Amino acid sequence: HEEYRARLQREIDIINKMNFPGYMMIVWDFINEAKKRGVPVGPGRGSAAGSLVAYSLKITDLDPLPYNLLFERFLNPERVSMPDIDVDFCQNRRGEIIDYVIEKYGKFNVAQVITFGKLLAKGVIRDVARVCDMPYAEADAMAKLIPDELGITLEQAFEKEPKIGELIASNSNANRIWKFALDLEGLNRNAGMHAAGVVISNEELWNKTPLFRQPNAEEDHFVTQYSLKYLEDVDLIKFDFLGLKTLTVIDNAVKLVKKRFGKEIIREQVNKNDPKTYETISSGQTLGLFQIESEGMQKVGADMRPDCFEDIIAMISLYRPGPMDLIPDFIKRKHGLEPITYIFPELQPILEPTYGVIVYQEQVMQIVQAIGGFSLGGADLVRRAMGKKIKEEMDRLKGEFVKGAEAKGLNGQKADDLFELIVKFAGYGFNKSHSAAYAYVTFQTAYLKAYYPAEFMAALLTSEESNVDKIVRYIDEIKRINIDTLPPSINKSTKEFSVVKNGDHDGIIFGLGAIKGVGGAAIENIIAERDAKGEFKSMDDFVSRIDPFKVNKKVFESLIKAGCFDEFGFSRKMLLQNVENIVEACKNAAQIRKNAAESLFGE
Repeated sequence: HEEYRARLQREIDIINKMNFPGYMMIVWDFINEAKKRGVPVGPGRGSAAGSLVAYSLKITDLDPLPYNLLFERFLNPERVSMPDIDVDFCQNRRGEIIDYVIEKYGKFNVAQVITFGKLLAKGVIRDVARVCDMPYAEADAMAKLIPDELGITLEQAFEKEPKIGELIASNSNANRIWKFALDLEGLNRNAGMHAAGVVISNEELWNKTPLFRQPNAEEDHFVTQYSLKYLEDVDLIKFDFLGLKTLTVIDNAVKLVKKRFGKEIIREQVNKNDPKTYETISSGQTLGLFQIESEGMQKVGADMRPDCFEDIIAMISLYRPGPMDLIPDFIKRKHGLEPITYIFPELQPILEPTYGVIVYQEQVMQIVQAIGGFSLGGADLVRRAMGKKIKEEMDRLKGEFVKGAEAKGLNGQKADDLFELIVKFAGYGFNKSHSAAYAYVTFQTAYLKAYYPAEFMAALLTSEESNVDKIVRYIDEIKRINIDTLPPSINKSTKEFSVVKNGDHDGIIFGLGAIKGVGGAAIENIIAERDAKGEFKSMDDFVSRIDPFKVNKKVFESLIKAGCFDEFGFSRKMLLQNVENIVEACKNAAQIRKNAAESLFGE
């Protein structure tokens, strides 16, 4: 373990020297609290996955050494910058952990980060037109003259679309609106809240930033009035609390497996070389799998036929504009259809996992270190410089790189050629630590779909219960893998989609939460009554036991239309025709229960 011991010591020394132990311990604390509460937490995305200290503290779930993830990509001792650990939480319970941090450090020491919506080209036209009383149809037509280009300005739109000039020349109100809009364009329009950013201060925040409370926000929840890029200047550091729906899917699937089979799946202990999981990805049937469910990704999976964890990392990194062009070469080299060559033998251990193709920023750093003699911290500075493409700086770095290669006894011309190749790939290079963390989530979803398809698909349906388009796609996939879908049942359905045996097949039964018009209070009442006194034996039994204030007329209609009472032998049409009588009977039964209770126990 000497390699690990040395790496840990080096990382600890750098963290101490840069004065960041407090930061690491704060992150450890809220992640540890989330795990204690059973809140699903991600494997730690971003460059933090390259830190062995983060892995040792269980801030991240991936050992960085087997995958050549670099600590210097996270913290560079040669360039002091704030650490940035992005933490994914279950989307539904993320707020719990923010509340925990507020309670621990004090409500005036913790705040989320403000964002500002701006008056951009189309929006500023619509806003000004509304204030200037232009009829909506005219305002809409004027705004639609602005071309649909990201970041386009009014001046650019005027040059590209001649009809704008014609309109403001012929319509005095449009002319007036255009002039106002030009003056207002780019100004802040409204305050919002950053999706993930939270700041934690060692003193009351108003000593560093003005605070803001959003309308309808909880009393203890504040937002900084300084936006993200100004926080470092006032000695504040941002922590990212992100919500990731897939973590909820994995957690729900694992719970369904335990409920049905009594088996505890410990995600960290699943074998990352499991062949059946890779067969699932290689089949191209990746619908529902994290990051790789699109049609394009399905094709890449079928063509690449990944057989190791490194291949999943590469899939996620390559499937982006630019590096997508490298996918055919990557696949040919993987399957021996094209030779794998290295300019220098020293490149083989760096590029072997990606079949000689430069895919990651970390590989750029390792090449600069191995061939040019740079430190890893210096190599990270080279990587950053390549991204900025400043010619004078690039020429200087190329000279240093070639000189360093020659000092190692390597061919200077080959080193020159290699530097140009690196520059070309550096623009495409992706953060491997980030991809590896996401690949870990991808692998977990693929593992669950391979071994527990019914439980995984049920959890997936629950996560998308309000998205009709996705529900339809996933039901088609469920049919393809020979799993039945069953309508909701007042006696069998839980709030979520769940798995039951249906003859020889597994069946996924609709959850009550997926029925439009049935609120949480009604579902809780139905399930609590069922758990306490057993299944409902008939419609009469249901009516006599349920709370009419929670299961009202609207809820009854929704349950009837969804088929929840079909097992009692009544037609839906007949039940809907008599829904008023059913609700009345429900109220009468509740009153009888109340009268009986009062006669026994008093009011």
